[in-house]
Amino acid sequence: MSLVVGVDIGNSTTEACAARMHEGEVAFLGSGLVPTTGIKGTTANVDGVVAAVRAALRTSRSPLGALRTVFVNEATPVISGLAMETITETLITESTMIGHDPRTPGGAGLGVGVTVPFGELDGCSPGDEVIAVVPAGVDFAVVAKTLNAALDRGVQLTGAVLGNDDAVLVANRLEAMIPIVDEVRRVDAVPSGMRAAVEVAAPGRTIRTLSNPFGIATVFGLDAEQTRAVSPVARALTGIRSAVVVRTPSGEVSDRRIPAGSLELQGESAVLRIDVGEGAEAIMTAVARLAPLKDAGGEAGTNAGGMTATVKQSMADVSGLEITDVRIGDLLAVDTHLPQEVRGGLAGEVALENAVALAAMVRTSHGPMRAVADSVQKRLRDEGAPGVEVVIGGVEAEMATRGALTTPGTDRPLVVLDLGGGSTDAALATPAGSITTVHVAGAGDLVTRLIGSELGVERDVAESIKTSPLAKAESFFHLRLEDGTVRFSEAPLPPATFARVVTLHGDSLLPVPTRHSLEEVREVRRTAKQRVFVVNALRALRQIGDLRQIGFVVLLGGSALDFEIPELIADALAPYGIVCGTGNVRGTEGPRNAVASGLVLARRSAS
Repeated sequence: MSLVVGVDIGNSTTEACAARMHEGEVAFLGSGLVPTTGIKGTTANVDGVVAAVRAALRTSRSPLGALRTVFVNEATPVISGLAMETITETLITESTMIGHDPRTPGGAGLGVGVTVPFGELDGCSPGDEVIAVVPAGVDFAVVAKTLNAALDRGVQLTGAVLGNDDAVLVANRLEAMIPIVDEVRRVDAVPSGMRAAVEVAAPGRTIRTLSNPFGIATVFGLDAEQTRAVSPVARALTGIRSAVVVRTPSGEVSDRRIPAGSLELQGESAVLRIDVGEGAEAIMTAVARLAPLKDAGGEAGTNAGGMTATVKQSMADVSGLEITDVRIGDLLAVDTHLPQEVRGGLAGEVALENAVALAAMVRTSHGPMRAVADSVQKRLRDEGAPGVEVVIGGVEAEMATRGALTTPGTDRPLVVLDLGGGSTDAALATPAGSITTVHVAGAGDLVTRLIGSELGVERDVAESIKTSPLAKAESFFHLRLEDGTVRFSEAPLPPATFARVVTLHGDSLLPVPTRHSLEEVREVRRTAKQRVFVVNALRALRQIGDLRQIGFVVLLGGSALDFEIPELIADALAPYGIVCGTGNVRGTEGPRNAVASGLVLARRSAS
């Protein structure tokens, strides 16, 4: 009787299961799950593999010294990157700037006039159309008193720009309602004596004039060419509640278009070149025409070229291979948007630009995994398992199939979809015992990046949005969940969550630092999952067989634990009559541990 451990090195997690084998019989003892260390399929994985082995032995109460064999999967690294379709970088000269969207502007309406520094208001004459520019550090009571004095003298005060967060306090003390924009960090950069427009919408509404290029043209008297030039300014101000635009006669706004470049896709017998600017659909059509993809590259000096070169160089660096030995085995392209900061803005304004997200799956030779296995073997022997041998067990999808078949109620023929962090692996197991596999790039990591880029949030927040339901804290004592239901709290909710969109982690709440509504955040989350997981599920299934001939699909991997991905995939497969559900490996592990269990079961079959 020998003690063995199967180890599945994934992009995000490393899973292990311990078992005893005797005369072809397997008795599973325990499991372990730890974060993957380093890029999957490289020697940086050694620490994670050893930790997973120890965790599995610990849960099975087995000594390390008794360990005889460790089976590791043939791990295929997947690295994802982003290539921009077209970035329009709005360059604002020192005489032309755009404003922003503070949470609490004051007043309402559209005001047009000439910018005047706060200290020079006393010199304005009756009838002058003026927009006051107030630096930070001036008390709101002093600001209100000075502005009222100007109004009393007959000055046509049409708006104000404040450095402090005092718009509401000032507006409440004025004798006339004017639009006031506050929290302008670079208020000192607002030029004086220049024509400007300030717009504040009523609560719950968004600005109409300054978010419309023809509205800006009307305010400043622009011709057709000048209107075309300032259209990025209007786009950057779309959907916000307040804004300020300052322009001088000599001011110019120029666009600099950075081409995404083209991808060169190599198939068995043909090479296609596709412009990334044509979008994800055109790229994926080209990938499908060439399947199976042998390699991909990008045009030098462009975003696409930089992305593919970085992917290959990263893999070459960590694996010790020459970059010429690294191949991109699959690509997934997804249309998305990225918030790009507008240079010259007053407070970090951004404009959403079209982008194409590319996930690339890198293929290398068998050498790197052999190096991983040898390093793990040496480490385990040094740490107290002198007789252990580490064996590369097999292809992930094949091993996942063996593990999936331990799910109660399953039998051949069936298809396994292993939804990981970097790739989606599919395997078709026939009654005759044959297994057909396919690996496609793109999974949970890409979804996280899409959510982060479209909402403009950090990775940890994007990950929380991806994996958790949403709610809106509508008072200090109740939440409205994304499904419309209400949850009450006996204790007051944390102040930081009030009136904010939050993610729900059990009883804990994580505020989402975005001004998007709950519905918008939910739509971004679900759309990202559909663009990656649903698209990849259909793509993988079509590559291994006729969709209408597939009866059962078992979902595995960490992403199969997601609260809505299995439902999205099942809905997409329903028209084909496919029964789709989440696996339960060995009847105890859920969708986890399939590959690790399959590695052990494969050795039993071999013996």
